[in-house]
Amino acid sequence: MGQVVALREMLDARTVWRGPATPASVSRQPTGHVALDDALPLGGWPEHALTEILVPADGVGEVDLLLPTLRRLTQVGKLVVLVAPPYIPYAPALEERGLALDHVHVIEADAAKALWAFEQVLRSGACAAVIGWPRKIDHHGLRRLQVAADTGQALGFAVRDRRHADQASPAALRLEIGGRRTVTVRKCRGGVAPSQSFALPVFH
Repeated sequence: MGQVVALREMLDARTVWRGPATPASVSRQPTGHVALDDALPLGGWPEHALTEILVPADGVGEVDLLLPTLRRLTQVGKLVVLVAPPYIPYAPALEERGLALDHVHVIEADAAKALWAFEQVLRSGACAAVIGWPRKIDHHGLRRLQVAADTGQALGFAVRDRRHADQASPAALRLEIGGRRTVTVRKCRGGVAPSQSFALPVFH
């Protein structure tokens, strides 16, 4: 108790530096989902960083989660690349949802080459966002993607099976999509409490 009182006295006397109560900067990359933006410390995606999206199966909402971001970026002429998606995206549906298809590229690659392609595109500096579905990747590979996103100043999104949720990850943000397309924040650089969930029943 005495130590707590002493620390409080030091703070009151301003002999100890107190960190800012709120982040010094704000993300310029909103997710497009108000509940999720409100939950993240910078109010949006971590910039120049890797985000992991953990899913129970392909096609449960991972693309819907990213659609507001992809729509916003492509409509202002910024390039978005999809690397090794499990299914070839249906172009008319993407266009109907507001994506400017001239600025969407798809790279087909087998499991052995998908990670290399993902890393190179992230690192290129030519893309605003890169979404990849790496099937064979470990902690070292994720770290390479994180560094590549920072180098290329891009948003990186790695879609992986949720069985990896208990494994450590260097990603700046980890989200898990569960039943009824509920998004759970598993990890966030900057202080959001782990395992906090946010219902996003409708993806625009």
